[in-house]
Amino acid sequence: MNKWIIALTVMLPTLIEIIDTSVVNVSLDHIRGSLSAGIDESTWTITSYLVSNAIIIPMTGWLSRLFGRKRYLIFSISLFTVSSLLCGLSWNLQSLVFFRILQGMGGGALQPISQSVLLETFPQKQHGMAMAIFGVGIMFGPIVGPLLGGWITDNWSWHWIFFINIPIGFVSILMVLFFIVDPPYMKKMKMKIDYWGLAFLAIGLGCLQIVLDKGQTEDWFSSGFITWMALISVSSLVLFIIIEFFAEHPIVNLKTFKNLSFTTGNLVMFFAFFNLFGSIVLLPIYLQTLMGYNATLAGMVLGPGGIATLIAMPIAGKLITKMNPKILLAFGLIVSAYSTHLMSQFNLLADFNTIIWPRIVLGVGMGFLFIPLTTMTMSSVRKEDMGNASGIYNLLRNLGGSFGVAFVTTMIARRAQFHQVRLVEHLTPFDSSYQTATANASHLLQSKGMSAAASQHGGLSAIYGQFLRQASMLSFNDVFYLLSIFLILTLPLVFLMKKSKGEARAEMH
Repeated sequence: MNKWIIALTVMLPTLIEIIDTSVVNVSLDHIRGSLSAGIDESTWTITSYLVSNAIIIPMTGWLSRLFGRKRYLIFSISLFTVSSLLCGLSWNLQSLVFFRILQGMGGGALQPISQSVLLETFPQKQHGMAMAIFGVGIMFGPIVGPLLGGWITDNWSWHWIFFINIPIGFVSILMVLFFIVDPPYMKKMKMKIDYWGLAFLAIGLGCLQIVLDKGQTEDWFSSGFITWMALISVSSLVLFIIIEFFAEHPIVNLKTFKNLSFTTGNLVMFFAFFNLFGSIVLLPIYLQTLMGYNATLAGMVLGPGGIATLIAMPIAGKLITKMNPKILLAFGLIVSAYSTHLMSQFNLLADFNTIIWPRIVLGVGMGFLFIPLTTMTMSSVRKEDMGNASGIYNLLRNLGGSFGVAFVTTMIARRAQFHQVRLVEHLTPFDSSYQTATANASHLLQSKGMSAAASQHGGLSAIYGQFLRQASMLSFNDVFYLLSIFLILTLPLVFLMKKSKGEARAEMH
């Protein structure tokens, strides 16, 4: 079977699934109004999808062996498609959240299966190109999701962000039926079901995703709900790890972590997506809250970075067969860290070009980072273990993004408070700069026709507004700087990774 047809077959539903992780974000206001829900309630439409997605991803290899990979892939696409239809037909928030859980369960398997199929279908010397195809979907989805969701919601209605999946899902099912064939080690096999492992994995990851998604809005561990969720998550995951080491047919084979390159690659990927998702979330918030950009303009800042990634990935896929992939990976890490360092230099007078350039640099860095990292991490894994390994890899990639988002939203709030305390020291009647600024603001408002008393209050309000903006700007600088430091600290891990035999041979030729 032609490898490019197989690549298209597995990547088409995967791309739609990844888009669906972020497509709802920009439609929340419309959904909330249509279904008469509060802001906090409506965010469960996002959390519920992420929770069920996170639970299914690491189980994918086990479920593929239990049911047969092709059969399970068709089931997953079918469940995703039917639940998309039901999401669009939802009559209240509770029904939408329930159908989003089903949608996440259907979509969770698509990323690991597509990655393992690509690595099995393409010869080892072309693994770089295979991962470039996979990477395009992984990177393109989170960028195009909000843009597509906003356009569909504004021009049609929020229901159509779900209905649009139906014809694509139907075509994907037909393509899998015709073009995908299970290798012997991925046929259906009889095995004892590890019920305890299944339960503890579902509870542990589900509670962890809720903690990460809801932590900041609930003020973390000052909330009894978040504290209990965290305790249940930690205890469940510890019990899961213990059980899996003794299980005859473990849901997640943790012995894969004995492979040093695989373990190291997962660590680097976790922090790479920690940086990527953290910066992608921070940038629109900075633009819309401090710089006065609307949603469309903020999207235009993110877009070119995505295009840069799409251009960089095939180049990296070609170069990986001609040079040491460690060099490419180190280059990608340094460029990505440099881009977030550039973002830490932003101020309240930054123009559009100043803001868009670091995002393009990040896009290039992530393109050169993702291909060699994924290739070196997965190429040393046996084909029989590929489903299990790709499930773990995709789980840690998603968790890296979730941890990154939770970290930046928390740190922005904390650092803004810190800078407010420091800056307010200068806002006293005894400070000459403060006296001058209040006098100038008051005179300016009086010249516009305000009374003396009103202009004095108005001047103080204007200065207070600027004070809050400056404190907020400094907090953004701090968090971007921390993201760049975290990424640079992962650089030594690159040297622990080993090139696969196929890559070493390709380099010799």
